[in-house]
Amino acid sequence: MRAVVAALHQVWGLFVEDASFTAGILGCVALAVFVLPHTGLRPVWRGPALFLGLGVVLLENVRRSARG
Repeated sequence: MRAVVAALHQVWGLFVEDASFTAGILGCVALAVFVLPHTGLRPVWRGPALFLGLGVVLLENVRRSARG
């Protein structure tokens, strides 16, 4: 059983190295799905809004990583 848990932990680590980065991405996607449709924003601008939000999350993560 320990081997299975260790293997799952390794696989999880392959995809989720930085938990705050993953949480930020999931938060942006959740906002795009649940909030953007109710803002009155035209559908053509929802994709760029998601892209901008993900860019902000990425820049914040890079800034935090560069500090140390």
